[in-house]
Amino acid sequence: MSEELKNSPIEDFDWDAFEKGETQGEKSREELVHTYDESLNTIKDKDVTEGTVIALNKREVVVNIGYKSDGIIPLNEFRYNPDLKVGDKVEVFIENQEDKKGQLVLSHKKARAAKSWDRVNEALENDEIIKGYIKCRTKGGMIVDVFGIEAFLPGSQIDVKPIRDYDVFVGKTMEFKVVKINQEFKNVVVSHKALIEAELEQQKKDIIAKLEKGQVLEGTVKNITSYGVFIDLGGVDGLIHITDLSWGRVSHPEEVVSLDQKLNVVILDFDDEKKRIALGLKQLQPHPWDALDPELKVGDKVKGKVVVMADYGAFVEIAPGVEGLIHVSEMSWSQHLRSAQDFLKVGDEVEAVILTLDRAERKMSLGIKQLKPDPWENIETNYPVGSKHTAKVRNFTNFGVFVELEEGVDGLIHISDLSWTKKIKHPSEFTQIGADIEVQVLEIDKENRRLSLGHKQLEENPWDVFETIFTVGSIHEGTIVEMLDKGAVVALPYGVEGFATPKHLVKQDGTQAKQDEKLDFKVIEFNKDAKRIILSHSRIFEDEAKAEAKKAKKAAKVTEETSSATPAIEKTTLGDIQELAALKEKLSKK
Repeated sequence: MSEELKNSPIEDFDWDAFEKGETQGEKSREELVHTYDESLNTIKDKDVTEGTVIALNKREVVVNIGYKSDGIIPLNEFRYNPDLKVGDKVEVFIENQEDKKGQLVLSHKKARAAKSWDRVNEALENDEIIKGYIKCRTKGGMIVDVFGIEAFLPGSQIDVKPIRDYDVFVGKTMEFKVVKINQEFKNVVVSHKALIEAELEQQKKDIIAKLEKGQVLEGTVKNITSYGVFIDLGGVDGLIHITDLSWGRVSHPEEVVSLDQKLNVVILDFDDEKKRIALGLKQLQPHPWDALDPELKVGDKVKGKVVVMADYGAFVEIAPGVEGLIHVSEMSWSQHLRSAQDFLKVGDEVEAVILTLDRAERKMSLGIKQLKPDPWENIETNYPVGSKHTAKVRNFTNFGVFVELEEGVDGLIHISDLSWTKKIKHPSEFTQIGADIEVQVLEIDKENRRLSLGHKQLEENPWDVFETIFTVGSIHEGTIVEMLDKGAVVALPYGVEGFATPKHLVKQDGTQAKQDEKLDFKVIEFNKDAKRIILSHSRIFEDEAKAEAKKAKKAAKVTEETSSATPAIEKTTLGDIQELAALKEKLSKK
């Protein structure tokens, strides 16, 4: 009821009738109802109108729209506006002027929805700041209630710095700007970051204008990556590269700093537009080399931890930021080409000897083999010429076998010193890498750190015996084990091999001997120094034929001599007989 109605008396009011309890006449009653109705707002169902909050509690809001009764709206319809208070003007949707209980039924949510699409479009056109209620998380961002419409807030648009916990924003009411609307699909995208960017941009300009190289500033760790740390300098970001975090080795920046940590940094460099700012943390600390013990010198022993491995060596940190290199050649007295990973790994605690030290260049070389005696110092005592040892095969060449008697002591067995009897084309035919082999020291080359070794010398030279067995002209049974262009290799008794040229492989029937064929061979040459036996199969029957021919020739000669001598004897004998007969006859006459 309006103030005017309350304060203005009705001129024709019949007080006597009122005192007697009589009602007024029909005409005056209709006038009274008409006057009362005119004092109220004219409303219709499904209309949107404005009302005033006259009361509110934890669950409900009472709104007066100038109607005969007030409407009650659930408080959660105003969750986008936590600052709602008595006296605020709100839009309401009239669902029902009077329900079964005679209550006016209102909805603020529907009132917002009725005009929401027009409002978000206006907000976009006018670059207006609006309020929204963050309902829940979704993939890539949040869902925000704006004028009753579910708008999308991308994660990147919540704040200028990366968000680590999205859940803390759920249930909050924040200010936003509408940044994009898809009219076809009724999609709305909002941003909170856009509100603060303009303010930050001005702050950024103020900070950048004052930047100078060498300047020390306080900053906050904003983000940590594998390659460095981003620092918020109060509206402008700078990067501390991983190499500028500490004088020592850093595997990951998380070892040095943590998120939201405040620390002092120094400006190392920036581009002309000052958009990229390089910061340093280690530069605020003295260089570890400057604090290195001044008494430390070459030959001293130091301890440290392996921080980096490479094929050529290991970097050992003997103090934070002070490293020395142990080259692979300084890890072992062995001369074999090996990788540093065979000796050390990252994290190993090692003791080493300082080999070189350059404080000006901040470089140091270390060695660990120097902690052991050099095996070549007393090589003549430990491995005298003629001594016998067991060695391990390390490598092959076409001319011999490299073996190791102990770490750092290597030797070579020439291929000719592997066997007295076998013709070895490649050492792999005789032994294998990693195998043990018995050796005898033949010669010492201390300057080049090499031993000349032999294996066959451990046995007596069988060629002294073979010289008495395989005499030239002797015949032995042999088997052709290999056919070559220049002849054949023949296996003889006692494990020795001989060689026969093609012309000496012709058999008696004129055919050529073949591989794996077993035949008799005659020794036609024996050379003990060269360990060479030359054989012939064809010489056997050729020599026999020659012998037969010679014998036949000799017999023929004897026969000839005999045949020529017989007639003379016969002639002499006959003459003698005739003379004797004549003599006898003559004597008889006398």
